[in-house]
Amino acid sequence: MNAVVLAVLVMLILSLVRVHVVIALVVGALTGGIAAGMGVEATLNSFTEGIAGGASIALNYAMLGAFAVAIAKSGVPQVFAQWMTAKAQGSRSKVAKWSLLGVLLAVSIMSQNLIPIHIAFIPLLVPPLLMAFNRFEIDRRMLASIMTFGLVTTYMWLPYGFGSIFLNDILLGNIEKAGMDTSGVNVMVAMGIPALGMVVGLLIAVFFSYRAPRQYEDLPVAGADLSTKEVKVYNLVIAGVAVVVSLVIQIWANSLLLGAMAGFLIIIGARVVAWNEADKVFDDGIKLMAMIGFIMISAQGFAKVMNDSGQVESLVASSVELFAGSKGVGAAVMLLVGLLVTMGIGSSFSTLPIITTIYVPLCMSLGFSPLATVSLIGTAGALGDAGSPASDSTLGPTAGLNADGQHNHIWGSVVPTFIHYNIPLLVAGWIAAMVL
Repeated sequence: MNAVVLAVLVMLILSLVRVHVVIALVVGALTGGIAAGMGVEATLNSFTEGIAGGASIALNYAMLGAFAVAIAKSGVPQVFAQWMTAKAQGSRSKVAKWSLLGVLLAVSIMSQNLIPIHIAFIPLLVPPLLMAFNRFEIDRRMLASIMTFGLVTTYMWLPYGFGSIFLNDILLGNIEKAGMDTSGVNVMVAMGIPALGMVVGLLIAVFFSYRAPRQYEDLPVAGADLSTKEVKVYNLVIAGVAVVVSLVIQIWANSLLLGAMAGFLIIIGARVVAWNEADKVFDDGIKLMAMIGFIMISAQGFAKVMNDSGQVESLVASSVELFAGSKGVGAAVMLLVGLLVTMGIGSSFSTLPIITTIYVPLCMSLGFSPLATVSLIGTAGALGDAGSPASDSTLGPTAGLNADGQHNHIWGSVVPTFIHYNIPLLVAGWIAAMVL
């Protein structure tokens, strides 16, 4: 068995039987590295090098967690949660519920383009709303599906913000480098059918799979005080200023770390949070984002081992033997390989450069048009982002939804998004490759 396939399978199986994702990633990486002939020492060295690359990511999200807890201390969550709780008890509670879900979807979509902060909005917005979600008895698997849809579908279809990087710079750019002319390709048309597959998955998750009420306890939320005490208007104003300044600095400096730190310092400096409580607030923020940070660090190590093993290229090359000159079989195999690679690496942005150089000649030899090639490779790259234990598109929602300890990463985020997005995306991507 190919070492990449073996490593991903080991990681997924361990995760599904509730072995912690960090341990599953380490064991999977060791298994893959040894199976590829790297040996234990070389595998561990490669994994350690990869971890170093993930340290900055973890630091960014630790700082974001501190900012999120500082915002929670300002009283903004208290006001919003009380307002939504009152709506949940009124005669128009259904309208309020679906409006709240619509806001969550809209913010998830805008986080990729209009306000390009990716998953940074989740620890700021979701934990304070958990009590309101509880009142509406909303299944958190539905919430994870909504957020992941916005995070993934937006960049894989709309060429703005992160979508411009994924579609124009990485997808079209690498296809051009591989020798195919894409000057006449409309990328939104190419990715339109796959995006519709994602829409189908969202509709099934919201209106069928997870629509039934599900009860949760009103447990303490990390860093949030949702008591009924009066909140000062001054605190709300300072919190609003901190959020705006943080967003501006993040976009201007292209740094989540600087933006979150600026927002945190504004709240502390304005004495919304007492100076002698600053250390505790920072510690609570690190705790809030600790899991996502450690998983991201481990995922970087796993990805480094997979790249150093040289088995990704051999996986793709060995798949050619299954094509037998058939476009249908070729499209299906390329999509499945893309799914495996992305689920292991955890990033569709990192997967595309790996598979494009090999896929473009294959698509040309099988007679795929440039439009179909863009659709096929774009879908193969995006596959696995939703549904990967190591993807920030699943880690982000988990970090917010598990702020009170009632949401499991694998069974609450990974499995639901894998079922509702990867399966429809496989089908839609294959159809697009065959008809475009």
